Amino acid sequence: MSFSWTPHRFVGGALALDVANSVILRMDPARSLDRFAVPEQLASFANAACVLSAERERWAQLRPVQSGNEQTFLTFREAVDRYFRGLATANDAQLLLADLLDQGSKLLRSNPTAGSLEAETVHSALRLLSLPDPQRLKICGHCGWLFLDRSKNKSRFWCDMAVCGNRTKANRHYRRKKTGDTA
Repeated sequence: MSFSWTPHRFVGGALALDVANSVILRMDPARSLDRFAVPEQLASFANAACVLSAERERWAQLRPVQSGNEQTFLTFREAVDRYFRGLATANDAQLLLADLLDQGSKLLRSNPTAGSLEAETVHSALRLLSLPDPQRLKICGHCGWLFLDRSKNKSRFWCDMAVCGNRTKANRHYRRKKTGDTA
């Protein structure tokens, strides 16, 4: 199955979060979908990230994941998701941090070239570790994606107001209309 990479798919605010968000509806195993299940999607993701990622100014081009390195990359993606999801929910993430660093070092030892999706994703995750305000890391209340809240007062609830925020508000409006509640 082929997907198109739209700006909404890069709302995480960091490449590492956008990679983690490549699993749609992660918290609902019955409906969950891994956009990297098709190997060609890794290459198309790398191309789209050059145009759509918040960190795109850091590289001119991203080389796709090296052949044979896909499983190591996906294992690192899962470590990124576990650690930053734990951090966003204020869980003790020390063991998760050790796993993130271990998986990142394995990925870098697999000899990816500079400017590759693997190397840049590890570097992005390392930059996120030094967030001056970890409370800016949040989980979307609608889709469950990780994102950096860059609003002035740290009040974002959704990864993207135009998609998840709109769906939530429309659903709330529909329920109120259906029950006759005008408040």
